Amino acid sequence: MTGFLSNLVQYQGLFQMITVLGIGGTFQIGFQISAITYMSQHVKAFINETWLERYGYPIQQDNLLFLWSITVSIFGIGGLFGSSGSRYLTVKFGKKKCLLCNNVLMIVAASIMGCSKIAQSFEMILIGRFLCGVSAGLCVPLHHQYVGEISPKKLRGFANSTSSFFWSLGKVMGQISGQRELLGSQSLWPMLMASCGFPALVQLVALPFFPESPPYLLMHAGDQEGCKKAIRQLWGEGQHQAEIDDIMKEKATMKNTKILSVLELVKEPAFRWQLYMTAILTGTIQLCGINAIYLYTFEVLQAAGFDEQMASYTTLSIGLSELVAAVVCSSIIERLGRKVLLKGGYWIMGSLLAAITVTLSLQVTVLVKKEHSSPRAINSFQPEVCYGLFPPRTGTSGCHTAALLSLSCLQLSLLLGQVVPQFPPGLKFSSSPADLLPLWSAQFSTGWESL
Repeated sequence: MTGFLSNLVQYQGLFQMITVLGIGGTFQIGFQISAITYMSQHVKAFINETWLERYGYPIQQDNLLFLWSITVSIFGIGGLFGSSGSRYLTVKFGKKKCLLCNNVLMIVAASIMGCSKIAQSFEMILIGRFLCGVSAGLCVPLHHQYVGEISPKKLRGFANSTSSFFWSLGKVMGQISGQRELLGSQSLWPMLMASCGFPALVQLVALPFFPESPPYLLMHAGDQEGCKKAIRQLWGEGQHQAEIDDIMKEKATMKNTKILSVLELVKEPAFRWQLYMTAILTGTIQLCGINAIYLYTFEVLQAAGFDEQMASYTTLSIGLSELVAAVVCSSIIERLGRKVLLKGGYWIMGSLLAAITVTLSLQVTVLVKKEHSSPRAINSFQPEVCYGLFPPRTGTSGCHTAALLSLSCLQLSLLLGQVVPQFPPGLKFSSSPADLLPLWSAQFSTGWESL
């Protein structure tokens, strides 16, 4: 505790910048992912009303479901486009300028979505969601790389894990804001949809007071004095020559290193195992079912028999459990290391999903409630634990192509989780309604057999 407080005093500039990057980075992405759930019924009603006013008859339910699916999934499509251009923009303009311009894009997207109800145009929601996805695809890798590059080695693990914390915090804030007592009402949902621009505005105002990342200043801009000044601003006064020497060595190494394309990276044997690990980590976390739970929570819970108010509070409890997992992860990652946390998280998740699969197959008598009581309560927590235990690792060198491929894998798996709004046919429950969430997670983790 004493060591943490001393670091907090010495590296106060670093902690301040991490907060600014988090608010305008993964915080706003998490906010959008969770807030869209609370707008589902209102947006569907708005689409139906707009269709009725235009064409004189209500929209068919299949078409309404299709439009809602597109509204949700177009965010992931925009993310794929945004992530594909992040490497080029970062190298050419620097992370700071890219984030500032990206904030403007997010504010424009939020304004378009906020004005959709006044303009009586659900197409504006689609456009705004796509632009938000492009912005998310740009800011997520920039946030991860920026945080890793501005941090000293001894705090890099903690700094990288803060991205998961802000992601979880954004989800919780989106769930709180989406309550009917706040912005989740019939009249205020456009404001909830536009509120994703507020974090971008905060970062747009605050980020100019912080420096560009020291490795970029030294390696790409060739500004050694600017690099030293940035390090002093972020890390305080002290002996930082060792870190500067490491950056200089990396710069010398990169002169003789070819930046690989995606196809060259896949074919390169030296990066084969790193590529496998990246794809497995990003894929398993996304395919555990957490995105379906977040994006279609209301539909899932209503199909299970919950009323609207209870479904709202149940969704909030899921976000709080993930936030707790992210906080715990940030506090113990430097002590236990990444491998121990990841292995532990996967063992817990795999064991619980296996237990849930067995208990679901045995729910033919009243005794099934006893079979479900233990894993059901824990499983609503386990995906968030495993996600919170996945701290992104970025350094000053790294392979930018590998980072891009990792993010593309994450965005693609996120998109897959977004385009499944329909439920398996014949889905029946003989136990309590709360058993639907673990089943949904189990279905995703076993390859979507029922979908």
